[in-house]
This record gives sequence, structure tokens and C-alpha cells, in this order.
Amino acid sequence: MKVRVMCLNGWGGTLYEPLEAYVAEVAPDVLCLQEVVHTPASSKDILTYRDGSHVLPQRANLFRDISRILPDHVAVFAPAAQGVLWDGDQQIPSQWGLATFVHKSFPIIAQHQGFVHKTFSPNGYGDHPRSRSAHAVRLYDFERDWPICIAHMHGLRDMAGKIDTPEREAQSRRFARICQAVMEDGDRLVACGDFNVEPSSSTFVELGKLGLVDLVTSRGFTDTRTSHYKKTGRYADYLLVNQFVQPISFDVIGLPEVSDHRPLLLEL
Repeated sequence: MKVRVMCLNGWGGTLYEPLEAYVAEVAPDVLCLQEVVHTPASSKDILTYRDGSHVLPQRANLFRDISRILPDHVAVFAPAAQGVLWDGDQQIPSQWGLATFVHKSFPIIAQHQGFVHKTFSPNGYGDHPRSRSAHAVRLYDFERDWPICIAHMHGLRDMAGKIDTPEREAQSRRFARICQAVMEDGDRLVACGDFNVEPSSSTFVELGKLGLVDLVTSRGFTDTRTSHYKKTGRYADYLLVNQFVQPISFDVIGLPEVSDHRPLLLEL
């Protein structure tokens, strides 16, 4: 049996209907999902996000919704911040972060949750670059009788672009430490996410110290964004593996479009 790992920035559920259908169809064993909204104070599907003149509908309970699509998965939410969504004129506290969904046939035997930039922001989403979280799990594959570690992060967004900065260099070191927090010698390691960096970033030098190699660039993929992303610079998402991982297949999924990011799909 193959282990299927999907990594995706879900764009906050902006394209929820195709996202729902695609996740249900693929049903990955492990789903690493960034840009996840969790609003325990409301059961509504849609609330409103307001940031000055920037007003848009927001999928308010994406964590709940994906959990329902994958009922046989253990779901973990790693919030980066709590801010406010609006239900008419009423403020509703809402959390934003990333989530990991692991099929119950793969027990989580270790995990570590932390921050790659700043720390938890409890009183608003904060100024850019905003707080960013990461989550790592160590699973056990009974069929093959071995553990596997999977980690993902959502890299900080800098208004100046995706160039390397001291904050991004610190981010890569913090992500590496989160990976190491669950790893043991000889473990298979998958590290992925929306890194928000270019392929030339020193991020990959730092992660290379763990033996990690990126499959997106090394296998010739040149675009991890969809037609919904109108800017230049088509790289954002990466999936790296160490020398103990033997990929059966890897793809950057162009269609269907379920976000402004493309899903990364690894089978091992």
C-alpha cells in the first residue's frame, strides 16, 4: 500500500466547492493544509473579513469542513493568530493557521507544533509579516514497520516580495528545529508547505543540512500557482524529502484548480 501525502495552501477555502470535491476524491493519508480558518464561536459557513477597505467573504470554518470530508483522519489545527470576522455588525473571534489531517491507520507517535515567525497573536492578525506556525508529526506505518516524519509550515509574507531576508533565514532555522524535534536517526522525513520563497533561497541550504532535497525544482516543475494568481513569480510551494524516502510518484497538480496554489502530491 502506498502512503499518499498532499500539501496545499487552501486559500482560506475561497474555492471551497472544487476543494471539497478534490480532497474527497484523492483522500490523502496525510493532508498538510495551510491558510485554514477555525471559528469555534460560530457555526456559519461564511462570515466577512474586513481590513480597512479590503472586505471579502471568508469560509469561516474550513477546519471543521475538511474534518468532515475526512472523517477517518485525526485533525490537528495549529493557529497562528486570532482576529475578527464579521457577522453583519457583530464581531466574531476567529483563528487562522494551518492544519494536519492524518488517517487513523497511521498513529501519531510524536508531534511538535511551533512558530517559524513571531509567536501566537491573540489580539488580532497583526502587522505584516504576520505570525506563522508550523507542525510536525512522526507517524508509524505498520505495513512497512517503520516511522515517517512529515512537517509543514506557512512561510511569512513580506510586502517587498520573496527575496531572502534575516526573518526568512531565521524562519528556515526554526522550521529545521521543528522537524528535528520529532525525528530520530534514520527516519524518513518529508518537509513541505507554502514557503513563500524563491528556489534560490538560502532556505534550501538550511534544510539541506537535514539531507532534504526539493522535488518541485529537482523534477522540473516551474509553477506552483494557478490561474487565480495574477502576479509574476510562480514558485511558492515546495516538498522536500531526505535520502531515506523513496518516492513512487510526485506531481504538482494543475487541474482541477482548488486554490490559487497547486496541490503537491507525493506517493511513497
